[in-house]
Amino acid sequence: MNILNAIVGAQDGQAVGALSQQFGLSQDQTVSALGALLPALAGGLQRNMSSQGGLEQLTSALTTGQHGRYLDDAGMLGSADTVNDGNAILGHILGSRDVSRAVATNAASVTGIGPDILKKMLPVVATLAMGALAKQAAAQQGHAGHVGRAQMTDNIGSLAGFLDVNRDGSVADDVLGFVGKLFKQ
Repeated sequence: MNILNAIVGAQDGQAVGALSQQFGLSQDQTVSALGALLPALAGGLQRNMSSQGGLEQLTSALTTGQHGRYLDDAGMLGSADTVNDGNAILGHILGSRDVSRAVATNAASVTGIGPDILKKMLPVVATLAMGALAKQAAAQQGHAGHVGRAQMTDNIGSLAGFLDVNRDGSVADDVLGFVGKLFKQ
């Protein structure tokens, strides 16, 4: 399962509903925002994994950080603790507020959602992404006994690679198609 599916499907869409309500967006806009923000987070995670000790730090964070709770309880997404945790995650994977601002600005150009909203949304999305990765890591650890670099790289790669499903160079049609399928069930 890829990360976007894990987030959108969490608690039968409650995470998307909570984000939509929290940031004043429609569900379609929220999924579009997730689709625009997640690849930048994946890139940051991949850079961190390639640094010395990066995989070990990420694995430790995923197995001890209790990030899965963000997917399990959509009510937590509006709390100050969630935003603080998300900002800590962003600081670690993106490095600076300037990079976070650039990510929000890029996502705004793709989604049409204001960069101010996306800047506020980014820490919450970071917690959800870590939650989805934590759940995948736990499932793999249960099956294989440990999570290796290849498995973690595959999980993180799913963040970046899943969006352009039909490989036409545009993620917009794929994200909108996914949204349509999800909310017409």
